[in-house]
Amino acid sequence: MSKNKNLPIDATEHVASGGLLNRRLFLNTAIATTAALATTRAAYGQEVVGEGQEDWTLYPGSDALEYGERSRFEVERVKKFVPKVTEANEDYYALRTTNANSLTPHQHLTGTITPGGLHFSVTHHGIPDIDPDQHAVVIHGMVKQPIKLDINALENCPTVTREHFIECSGNSGALWSETARNITLDRSHGLVSGSQWTGVLLSTLLDECGVSPGAKWIVAEGADSGSLSRSIPFEKAMKDCMIAIAQNGERLMPNQGYPFRLLNPGYEGNTSIKWLRSIYVTDRPVMSRFETSRYTDRMPDGKSLQFSLEIDVKSMITRPSNAMSLPKHGVYEITGLAWSGRGKVSRVEVSVDGGTTWADAALEGPVHDIMLTRFRIPWMWDGGTAILQSRATDEFGRVQPTRTEMIARRGRNASYHFHAIHSWGVATNGEITHVYA
Repeated sequence: MSKNKNLPIDATEHVASGGLLNRRLFLNTAIATTAALATTRAAYGQEVVGEGQEDWTLYPGSDALEYGERSRFEVERVKKFVPKVTEANEDYYALRTTNANSLTPHQHLTGTITPGGLHFSVTHHGIPDIDPDQHAVVIHGMVKQPIKLDINALENCPTVTREHFIECSGNSGALWSETARNITLDRSHGLVSGSQWTGVLLSTLLDECGVSPGAKWIVAEGADSGSLSRSIPFEKAMKDCMIAIAQNGERLMPNQGYPFRLLNPGYEGNTSIKWLRSIYVTDRPVMSRFETSRYTDRMPDGKSLQFSLEIDVKSMITRPSNAMSLPKHGVYEITGLAWSGRGKVSRVEVSVDGGTTWADAALEGPVHDIMLTRFRIPWMWDGGTAILQSRATDEFGRVQPTRTEMIARRGRNASYHFHAIHSWGVATNGEITHVYA
């Protein structure tokens, strides 16, 4: 029985220790709580029209805009710029020095689609101001007929629309540190976002060019001042890569690669080259500085892995998080996001006792390939301490590892591809902090 007398919970409804409950209970308790609050307001006259009426009901509102904007009461729910770090090697973000880099505030979002203006951004040389009428991408190299395409030509090609996430390989890089700092969710997991993308499949364009025998790689290059380039296996390019011309129903924003970018689903974000200007078909990787001195995985023996491009299975709890506290005992929804660079998420388990026991969360459908998946489970908090965790499994049986397992395999010299189980600690006063468990 719950300590909250208004929310009796039968013992049979508990699905794991610590108060995790059967998923069907949350809707009933949420409706009951909302009804009680409405009754209380009415009892105190807060619903009476007339005296004490809110100002916004007394005069006409503002005019509609050509391009909508958020409410002034939502101004804090924005992307946060990565701050410059003065202490040497404090964390991964010490490598980031410009305000062109920003983080998605997942603690303030719902669903699985990240609004275009809140999609994370990482740039190495700032955001170029590109005139679409003067920009084009060239597909050349080991092809029979090179082609050059501008935005108008791409919009006249056969297009597809798909939902995919993009994750920077440095996402959660701060969690490689030996001690847990109480960083917010956007600082730990803000370099992943999910969108609906519309574009032209690269396979369509490569087939049009006529690829020569022996082609094994493509080299994608951007039009930023540093000409960021990455090598991508030809098989992957033909499988699901696209040249994206729209995000969430509108043309790309400048920090997302306007007027078009490469979208490479399931591979680390830096391979989805923004401001795309060249696709070079070749028989070998280019070995650019972004795949030699950067974006390689340092191993415990001092060697580095190259082209470890696929994103691992991963998850995070977005609420409750340390962006909030628990004001009173009672039922809360634990919710978050899970993803895999190989395919669909098949299962997410949640623990509130630091991984001693687990319960299956509900997955919000439809579950897409290589896309963020929302999970939910109700939790009765009785006022005790708790450690909240989520553990994802994908359709290929890959299971998100514990922090201990990951450190044992990768050591402490790594900077990229951290995907171990993340933990929130809940204190008896309802305060939530980032912890290692």
